[in-house]
Amino acid sequence: MSEDAKWYVVHTYSGYENKVKANIEKVIENRNMQDLICEVVVPLQDTVEIKNGKRKTVQKKIFPGYVLVKMHMTDETWYVVRNTRGVTGFVGPGSKPVPLTEEEIRGMGIDLPQAKIDFEVGDTVKVITGPFENSVGVINHINENKRTVTVRLSMFGRETPVELDFSQIQKL
Repeated sequence: MSEDAKWYVVHTYSGYENKVKANIEKVIENRNMQDLICEVVVPLQDTVEIKNGKRKTVQKKIFPGYVLVKMHMTDETWYVVRNTRGVTGFVGPGSKPVPLTEEEIRGMGIDLPQAKIDFEVGDTVKVITGPFENSVGVINHINENKRTVTVRLSMFGRETPVELDFSQIQKL
């Protein structure tokens, strides 16, 4: 049933994104609406900050003040999301929410159609693009949500774990 669910953008009070996500998820569970509201996402991006001369990787919100919700638009789901504390409304003209297009979704890097992966932990793979192109390594970890793998590559005489996108490797 989640096949016809669409992504909608919900506007929130700034700084309330995670609270809104938690509140919507709580309502989904309490009202047993898992098949109507499939996913709630606060898009994050890793950025490197340098404070006091130290490099630190922190997660920043890509769209502050917005939460993405994958759901079937019904009067009930609209009401639940719209009346969640911290939500100011859906993005769209008037009170009519407009679903995101495939291109917009792809541009955000979310909900890409899940390609079947034909590799598993322990497989030997070759890097086909990027700075480690033509390197060969062994898969250490697979993260299907982020669509990445951690591969142990031999660099400078020692094994180094490198995180790569699924599209950057091919099985040997």
